[in-house]
Formats: sequence, structure tokens, C-alpha cells
Amino acid sequence: MCGINGIFAYRGGRADLDEARRTSLAQAARGPDAARDAVLDDGRLAFAHRRLAIIDLSDDGIQPMTAAEGRVTIVFNGEIYNHAALRRELEATGRVFRSRSDTEVICQLYDAEGPDMVRRLRGMFAFALYDHARRRLVMARDPYGIKPLYYADDGATLRFASTVKGLVAGGAVADAPSPAGLVGFALFGSVPEPFTAVAAVRALPAGSLMVVDEAGPSAPRRWFSLAATIAAAESAPAPDPADVPALVREALRDSVAAHLVADVPVGLFLSAGVDSGALSGLMRDAGAVGTTAVTLAYDDFRGTARDEAPLAATVAARYGARHVVRTVGAAEYAEDLPRILAAMDQPSVDGVNTWFVAKATRELGLKVALTGAGGDELLGGYDTFHRLPRMVRRVAPFAAVPGIAPLADVAVRALRRLGAPLPAKAAGVLRHGGTPGGAFLLLRATFLPEDVRAAFADPAFAAEGLAALDPAGLVAAALDPMPATDFGVVATLESAFYLRNQLLRDADWAGMAHGLEIRTPLVDAELLGRLAPVFARRAPPPGKALLAAAPTVPLPDEILARRKTGFGIPVREWLGAPVAPAAWSRYRVRRLLGAYGAA
Repeated sequence: MCGINGIFAYRGGRADLDEARRTSLAQAARGPDAARDAVLDDGRLAFAHRRLAIIDLSDDGIQPMTAAEGRVTIVFNGEIYNHAALRRELEATGRVFRSRSDTEVICQLYDAEGPDMVRRLRGMFAFALYDHARRRLVMARDPYGIKPLYYADDGATLRFASTVKGLVAGGAVADAPSPAGLVGFALFGSVPEPFTAVAAVRALPAGSLMVVDEAGPSAPRRWFSLAATIAAAESAPAPDPADVPALVREALRDSVAAHLVADVPVGLFLSAGVDSGALSGLMRDAGAVGTTAVTLAYDDFRGTARDEAPLAATVAARYGARHVVRTVGAAEYAEDLPRILAAMDQPSVDGVNTWFVAKATRELGLKVALTGAGGDELLGGYDTFHRLPRMVRRVAPFAAVPGIAPLADVAVRALRRLGAPLPAKAAGVLRHGGTPGGAFLLLRATFLPEDVRAAFADPAFAAEGLAALDPAGLVAAALDPMPATDFGVVATLESAFYLRNQLLRDADWAGMAHGLEIRTPLVDAELLGRLAPVFARRAPPPGKALLAAAPTVPLPDEILARRKTGFGIPVREWLGAPVAPAAWSRYRVRRLLGAYGAA
């Protein structure tokens, strides 16, 4: 895990190495173990890298790395879990390696197969490599977008980095806010790709690659699609129900074992939930004995159902983990808040919990930890898997009546003004609830598109952003091709929005702020490919019972029976926020928009 950045003057001229170094310095927390930069191709290209050493701890793994007999130079952020198998295959063809790093495997594989080799990489990654013979830059991201990659293009020079703030810190990228990005944040609580909070910066989409040569950047080309993967699974032969538990167990064990590949110890974020608890058991099955498992506790939750420490301790004892409970209170939150906001690369209504568990884990000397993020998207754990299809079935017949949606909107707003106890988004039920994409907006959005102007000081800024964002089009694009089942639709939407733009992005900035690599065994394209045919046609969704039963020693029944509470943290109580719990999301959005001068 690292921080990468670069400047490519593809029309000619020279890349500014000082600018590249300023960007690299702004990303220094991402790679505390080494820093290096290089100027290539007669000065047209500058690469810089900040290293967090996880695989091949020797200096042979330092980047920028030139490999394949000088034909390829790369800066790479992430981990390739199948690098050893790929190395053996490449060595069998006569290729010679000078390091044990997964970075060199990417270079050699590209040299052998070209850009489409990304399909063979299992892991989380964002990289930029320079093909010296073809004088082109190739940039790529992993299937889910676990690792970020941002770029800015001015028509003559392309700049890229692991962070938006890093690009701006270089000095050549304007920091004007993006109307589309901030409106997207107001809707979803996170900025949806490919937009960012800065107008001049774009995210390379997850599962995409882009080539930059003397003609300029190509359009990003998607090489992996969640919707297509799930749609294909829906038409695949269904396994025998009697075989399902074994299929699930084997797929999960394989993914956990792959995510344990490291030359340093690997820890675990352990809550009282099924996802992380099952990971604890699966880690032991994979041979990870005495894993350090870190649980957050809060005085505000002590003795309540939201106190996760007691049940987490039960799980840790069951699997022989070394359990560490770290208590966080209001004073530490107040002290850390300026650093949290500085590390938060783009606005997010979440991530504070990950900041503190990452901080606690790094304090213990660990550089890598597994997290159970992604289990709900994979196994149908959110209530949206039930609520969304039910809403569409109930609302669609009424929404089809001409003119009824605007009338219902007016009526509901009038009733709310008279004091009727209706939710803020009730006015949009008939307008949005009759289609899967619209129902997802209704259930997940903080503000609905027609109400989002209320979050901004400048209505014109909001209107411009809403038009550029096109929320309905953004959701429709995520569902292309449209999965045939309710499970497929919701799994795709949850993965493409909440998981990608919030959970994974929060894990990246909050972990890297402490020099901690956070790995997600339940967010893995190979795992999805193996389990989607098992789950795609199940109704209701499979839930967590199969995950709980996957370890050799299953999770205790009280974990599976516990009511889902999420990875909670009492920020509202610490702030003394003068809002009811139902209004907390909108309150947080407005506060963060204010930090960007938009509210």
C-alpha cells in the first residue's frame, strides 16, 4: 500500500519534478517506509512514490520500479494476492525477476500480455506504468475500486495521484469545487465516481484502464463490470442446494487465505457482527494463529446493546485471537477532529469509526488489517434487499397513473407544513419509488434530487451540479446490463454506490492516514464470481447464516441472533448536535458542505 503520483507532458515539454514532489509530500502518510521519484523519457514524465512496505521488505521493492529489461516503469498502490502464481508462470517462459515484489510481476505481465493483463490480477490496485517503447502511460484500477486513482488533464499535461488533495497540493491544479461532486455528496453522503469534490479532477472509474500517448488520454475503458458479472451469474446453472454450504465455505476460505499474503503480521478489525467474526474463524482456519483483533468501545455505549466489546471478546476467545479493546471518548474525538478533516480526501458522512480503529491498530505496531466490509453487499445483509423490491412492487402501479406523482408531492409537502409526522422524503415516493433506480435513491439518498438545493447557499451552484450529475442517469449506468433478479439489482447498486464511494474510500483515507493497509476479503472479484451463481436466484437473499457457518468452528449463535447495529460511533452525542437522530444525516452533510464553502 502506497501513495503514487506523476506528471506526463504528453504534448511535449518537461514535467515539473518539484510539483511532483509537492504532491508526493502531501501523500507522505500513505508511505512512511520509503520515498523516491524519477524523471523519464527526456523529462516528459515524472513519477513519485511513497512506500508502505508489505511484500518484499527489501530495497528491491522500492518504486518507481523499472523492470522487464528496462521496457516498463511503474508506480503502484495496492497488493496483488496471486503474484506468486503469476511469477511462476512467467518464470516458466524464461523471464527473470530481480525482486520478490508483486510490483515487478505487474511489469513483467504487462510486457508479456499488454494492458489486458489487468484481468489476471487478483487484488486491490491502482497503478500507472510507462511503456518506454510505445511512449505511452497506462493507468488502471481494481474491479471494485478499492484503491483510488485521480487525474487532471489540461489538454497538454496529465497529472495523477492517489488523492485529490495531493493533486491540488502540487500547485498546478485549481481547487475550485465541483458542483456535480458536491451535489452528489449531498445526495449520497459521499462523492460518486467519476466526479470528485474538485472540478478539475476526475476519478478513474473502478475496473477501468486508460491509455495516454501523444494524442492525449483515451476515454476510460471498463474491463470489469459488477452488473455484467452478476447478470452472467443469473443465467449460470444453479448449484445443487445440498452443495451450497461447501461451495460457500471453500470460496470464503480461499479469499481469506489470499488476503493474508504478506511479509508482515496481519490483524483484524473485530466488531460484534457476523462479517468480522466469521473472518476471525476463517483466519484461524488459514493458519493465522493468535491474530491481533482490535475492537472499539465507547463509554457512551457501555452496558447497552451498542457495546460491541463483550461479544467481540467471546468471538476472539473462540478463535484464539489476541483481543485488544480500545476505548475512544469525546475528548479524543475533539482532539483528532482537525486531523480527521485534513485526512478526509473528499467529504464523507462516515469514516470516523475507521479512523479510530485504524489508529488503534497502528498503535499496536501492525501495518495490515482485515475488515468485514462488503459482506452485506455480497450476502444481502442490508434491509434494502427487502425494502427496495417491495417498494417497487407496491408503488409501480400507482406511479404509472399520469400526473399522480406531482399531485402526491404537493399533497405530502402541504401535510408536512401542517405538522403531519411524515418523513422528509415521503413526497418523493410516487416520483421515484416505482423503479429500482428511483427506489434506491429514495432509500439511500440524504436529500432527493428535487430537494437538494436546500442544502446549498447558492441555488444556481446546486442546479448546475444537479444537471451535470444526472442522478437518474448515474444509477441507470450502474445497472447496465440490468440484472434479472431483485438480489442482483440491489447487490449491484449497493456495491456501486455505498460500498465503492463510501466504505472503500473511507477505509483508504482513514487507514492510510495512519500508514495502515486495510484489506477486504469479502470485496473480491474472484469471490463474487464464485458466489454470485449461488446467490443470484435466491429469494429471500441468503443472509449471513452461510457466512457464520463457514469457519470450521462456526460462530456462536448469539452473534448471528444479534440485531444489526452497524459500525456505530457516538459522534452526535459528542458534538451535542441540536438535531434529532432522523435529521442527523442532513446535519452532517450541511456541516461538511460548509467546510467547502457551499452551504
